[in-house]
Amino acid sequence: MMLTVPARRGRSERGSALVEFALAAPLMVSLFLGVWNFGYAFYLYNQLEQAVRAGGRYASLAGYDGDNPSAYKAAVQNMVVYGDPAGGTQAAVPGLSTSNVNVQLNFSGAFPTTIDIQIQNYRLPGIFSGITLNGKPSDRFPYLGNWAPVG
Repeated sequence: MMLTVPARRGRSERGSALVEFALAAPLMVSLFLGVWNFGYAFYLYNQLEQAVRAGGRYASLAGYDGDNPSAYKAAVQNMVVYGDPAGGTQAAVPGLSTSNVNVQLNFSGAFPTTIDIQIQNYRLPGIFSGITLNGKPSDRFPYLGNWAPVG
C-alpha cells in the first residue's frame, strides 16, 4: 500500500486576496469619502440653521431705531455670523461672512411686523464639489421688540 500525498490546493490562488483588495479599495474609499462629505455638509447646514434662528430671536426682540436701520441690520448680521451683535472673529461656519446674511424688515405702515433672514451665496465646502446656498436656510420671525418710528 502506497501513501500518496494530496496535491496542495491554493497555489494557483496565491495573492488573490491582494488583487481583490486592490479592486475593491478605490470603491470603498470613494464610498467612505462620499458619506463623510454628505455628513459634513449636513452638519454645516445644521449650524447655519441654528445661526439663522439665533439671529432671528435677537432681531425679533432687539430695539429697532427707524432713524438708523443699517445699525440694526448690521447687529442682526453679526449675530447670525458671530453669535454676538457687536461682531467677532470666529464665524459660526467656515467662510460665512455678514455679506452672506440677508436681513429684510417687513412693515405695516411705520411699524415693523416681521423680519426675514436668509443665507445668500454661501458655498458649502466639499471634497468632490460644493453646494451653493441661495435663500436657504431662511426663517421669518415676528417683531416683538421696541421700536422708534422714523422722524
